[in-house]
Amino acid sequence: MPLSDAAETVVLTVRQRCFYLFCALLVLAVAVPFLEGSPRGREVLNGISLLILISSACAIGRGLGALLIALLLAAPAAVFQVLSYAYGEPRLNVMSQGFAAAFYAITISYLLVYALQREVLTMDKLYGAAAVFLMLAILWAYLYNILLWFYPGALAMNGAPITSAPPSSMLYFSIATLTATGMSDILPVHPIARTLCGFEMITGVLFLAVLIARLAGTYPLPTR
Repeated sequence: MPLSDAAETVVLTVRQRCFYLFCALLVLAVAVPFLEGSPRGREVLNGISLLILISSACAIGRGLGALLIALLLAAPAAVFQVLSYAYGEPRLNVMSQGFAAAFYAITISYLLVYALQREVLTMDKLYGAAAVFLMLAILWAYLYNILLWFYPGALAMNGAPITSAPPSSMLYFSIATLTATGMSDILPVHPIARTLCGFEMITGVLFLAVLIARLAGTYPLPTR
């Protein structure tokens, strides 16, 4: 009996759309520091990024409008990413990151609306909320990279201004800022960078507060 219950739980889990998105995001976060240092590794990272775009479009594709918006942003992000890798042109990479950041922002908004609905809280909604938290960190990592393109030296690492940083460093800095832990050797030195950091910290705190309130609201008050 317990074995059949476990099998049923696995089947129900893999049927969730947001489950695949969460897994793809988790794989990206874990794989970045191991793959970013070699050309073949960067190819794999590009493949994972494309997988995230596809799984995100599937996760929010419950309506035609959402799916259309996702495709209109995901397609240029993927095309510019491939062209940037093929020609080694940094400008194309920045354009790809810009479209990807817009895609992440739209996906986050749709997933938040879905996860915070007043209906019964399902496992799919929980995976969607967890995916949102990871996507917030990646979104701001994109924004920091774009900022460094327009304002070199806006961030400093170990006290020295930087013009670019590996994806793992930007993601680490973004996660440290999102969780408001401050455990990072990267610091904002430009006013725009400080503003971005401030908004990211506020977003992280508000997200956790709203999610906890949503979880608490799923349980009825005890009756006397």
